Amino acid sequence: MMCVWRFNIALAGSACLLGLWAPAMAQDTIDDKREVHSVLRKMQSSAQKMNYSGTFVYQQANQIRTSRITHVLDGNNELEKLEILDGQPREYLRKNEEVTCYLPDSKTLQIEKNATQEVFPALLTSNAQSLPESYAIKKADLSRVAGIDCQTYLLDPRDGFRYGYRLCVEKNSGLLLRAQTVNTKNEVIEQIAFTQLTIGDIDKQRVRPTFQNTAQWQVENLTVQSNIHSGWVVKSLPAGFKKTREMKRLIPAAGNAKNSDGTAIKSHQVVQMIFSDGLAAISVFIEPDSENRTEGSLQQGAMTIMGKRHAEYWLTVVGEVPASAIRQVMNSIDFKPK
Repeated sequence: MMCVWRFNIALAGSACLLGLWAPAMAQDTIDDKREVHSVLRKMQSSAQKMNYSGTFVYQQANQIRTSRITHVLDGNNELEKLEILDGQPREYLRKNEEVTCYLPDSKTLQIEKNATQEVFPALLTSNAQSLPESYAIKKADLSRVAGIDCQTYLLDPRDGFRYGYRLCVEKNSGLLLRAQTVNTKNEVIEQIAFTQLTIGDIDKQRVRPTFQNTAQWQVENLTVQSNIHSGWVVKSLPAGFKKTREMKRLIPAAGNAKNSDGTAIKSHQVVQMIFSDGLAAISVFIEPDSENRTEGSLQQGAMTIMGKRHAEYWLTVVGEVPASAIRQVMNSIDFKPK
């Protein structure tokens, strides 16, 4: 199993929609841009600069995944431990932009450098201040999550290339406690929320790895090269999306998986481009084609996945956006060598 920091939880689940109807809520449009930007800055800053530890549940269609996160600011260093509590055991340790994934079943350490933080509750990206261009942001009712009072904000999309969101943030700190993704029918198709949370005094020992005796484990470096310009471009992005990162990463061999001719699938490099509107993200993966792949798309909660051939390459586009946005990106991918 490969540990990809951004999609470690989001790619798990089924292709059905959840369909939970939300109660009616009072809504006040935030007209003051300074207030909107203040709320967004607070949400972004609190996830990075506060100490907290809690258990959260990610629900996608009929699938539920439980994780525990512990975040500590140690001087100028962010230390974070993410434990996946369901299914095969795995654990992520992050120090600033370097992430180590522990896979005890295969006794493997996977290291990813220059990783973005974008894991709940730090869902906002570096260009979050541009969110008002893509969403109408409204203040809704007060609520409670994990026994903590929070303020709900509604983000209504300004076009059909993104979903809406309900974000519930802790009243004082601005820490995100719950995020719900809603479709055009106002149905919740994906949600992630704390079920237990402690904010404040967190022992730094809690961000140490659970697995100590790893000297004999296999080490895989997933990030081959960061901040590259591969020559691949997306000529037509949905409005509001900007490229935030481009890299080459390693896709390890998938256990005993084989090609159609019976040969083992080997590790190989993949170009990845990441685009974001400040909240929703789209990733484009470009790799050599293999014969045993079928073109098509799959919907998993808010996540759309699409695969397609392009000459001798295989393109995969993954994003927490409607299929129309994924198709627009897929149909405008091209290679323009220098």
